[in-house]
Amino acid sequence: MNKIASLRSDLYRIPLPVTLTDSTHGEMTHFELITARVVDSDGVEGVGYTYTVGTNGSAIHATIAKDLTPSLVGERADLIEALWQKMWWRVHYGGRGGAATMAIAAIDIALWDLKAKRFNVPLWTLLGGFDAKVPCYAGGIDLWFTLDALLAQTDGNLKKGFRAIKMKVGRPKLSEDVARVQAMRKHLGADFPLMVDANMRWSADEAIRAARAMQSSQLVWLEEPTIPDDIAGHVRIVREGGLPVATGENMHTLNEFQNMIHAGGVTFPEPDVTVVGGVTGFMKVARLAEAANLPVTSHGAHDITVHCLAACPNRSYLEAHGFGLDKYIADPLKIEEGFAIAPDRPGHGIVFDWKGLEALRG
Repeated sequence: MNKIASLRSDLYRIPLPVTLTDSTHGEMTHFELITARVVDSDGVEGVGYTYTVGTNGSAIHATIAKDLTPSLVGERADLIEALWQKMWWRVHYGGRGGAATMAIAAIDIALWDLKAKRFNVPLWTLLGGFDAKVPCYAGGIDLWFTLDALLAQTDGNLKKGFRAIKMKVGRPKLSEDVARVQAMRKHLGADFPLMVDANMRWSADEAIRAARAMQSSQLVWLEEPTIPDDIAGHVRIVREGGLPVATGENMHTLNEFQNMIHAGGVTFPEPDVTVVGGVTGFMKVARLAEAANLPVTSHGAHDITVHCLAACPNRSYLEAHGFGLDKYIADPLKIEEGFAIAPDRPGHGIVFDWKGLEALRG
């Protein structure tokens, strides 16, 4: 029985190639990468990570190093569900979400990577295996790009192999959002998959008004129209706005997704594997969505999430944006004619440039 011999966590600050802006987080110049490296008693290493858009990474790092690591060393590495439950209850009183589930996520991802490596199989096949080719879209963080810059970014993404695009909305003037969406629709053509993301900018009433104003642009979905806590508001937006709704990237627990799905407030459940407690949490949300006959999408961490969605018959689109991380990964995610290809290497296949990251230690 292989046991956890050591668990190491590190914090890095990754600079972004360009300053990015959305409607709630302001200007983002870097993001924080928090890694977890689990080594078992045979010397096999599993790697996991989570991230932030610039702050709070130290809390996640401390939770891993001080609160979770002491309880895991010496435990069986293959009993991932048991370890997940142990971590959950260890930080439950001060957590139930936030930094706690993000810390759990980094370790959980590392444990799944380790387990797949020991079986010498890609993670997506260990999770059940459905299809290595996953439909994906380019997630632009471009709210304050000029229209010319927005269209130029779009053309660049098309050249990279993307066949679906998401853009930001949530400007102070709804007319500006509508005009930009209409310009993108004209640029891409009538049938090209186009999504919009408001990053929780609006109240329910504002979101309904915006959704109705953008109906004619035939959007795949309106993402995060309001805060995830407003379940009743989401229900109204779905019923009255006339657009499908994606939400969930800021939900940290299975129960949050259950409540939103049960109420009818979401069309595309959207877990983030680094937020919802790792691969274990993501797959539970995906199965919950499947049971409700809903397509599951994703947010962030595309190198890991591609494995999760490649194991789901109800997957829709994978969101692809690397926040500058590709520079520090040996083999970045491959995009081919609108599909992300889950790698066939053992584990999740992510190999970090640890020496390159060392200069960015937080």
